[in-house]
Amino acid sequence: MSDSHAHSSVHHHFFDAEQQKESATLGMWLILATEILLFGALFTAYAVYRSANPEAFMQASARMDWTMGGLNTLVLIISSVTMVFAVASAEKGSRKGTLWFLFFTAIFGATFLVVKYFEYKHHWHDHDVPGAYFRWAGDPSLAHGAQIFFFLYFFMTGLHALHMVIGLGLLAWMWLTAYWGKYSKEYYNPVEMVGLYWHFVDLVWIFLFPLLYLLGAHLTHGGGGGH
Repeated sequence: MSDSHAHSSVHHHFFDAEQQKESATLGMWLILATEILLFGALFTAYAVYRSANPEAFMQASARMDWTMGGLNTLVLIISSVTMVFAVASAEKGSRKGTLWFLFFTAIFGATFLVVKYFEYKHHWHDHDVPGAYFRWAGDPSLAHGAQIFFFLYFFMTGLHALHMVIGLGLLAWMWLTAYWGKYSKEYYNPVEMVGLYWHFVDLVWIFLFPLLYLLGAHLTHGGGGGH
């Protein structure tokens, strides 16, 4: 099947391809606006509790492995680059390029989740999970604030990981539809919309990394992480 063989028809409820693309873009930005409200509320909660428990948040952050967080930051930045190339390939009508760059983006996304799994495993082993299993070896007066920090950490990074899983599902669907030849120079809206979603998820992590990992990094002994 050649790159030029693709469906470029406009759906019946649109006047033309331009209106179809504008509608898709507006719809995606509305979805992302709700996501901004969701994560914005969490960032606000983080700011409020950090203000109330500055030393506890600092000490709890020192237990984070910033090297793993940094690795995942690098992985997501690279995945955003490959996603840009995937959209550019789709725009040019290159089916082969679209397939390869979607594949690489998915690989980097999966790598992020694998690293996150091992990071969560370390936290479980070190009794950092809030609840009955939580153990705090530092100043007892900071235990409550530290537990709040880890609750926010697991909630925010867990929600982010869920968005990554959704993103991987979308990438898989984009790969299949690209393989079936659904996209061309005239029609590549879905790839572009998934690209917007992927960049948003990556951007959220760019904010999470310094807030959660770097806050207490200077307190970490040995400079290699909190474990």
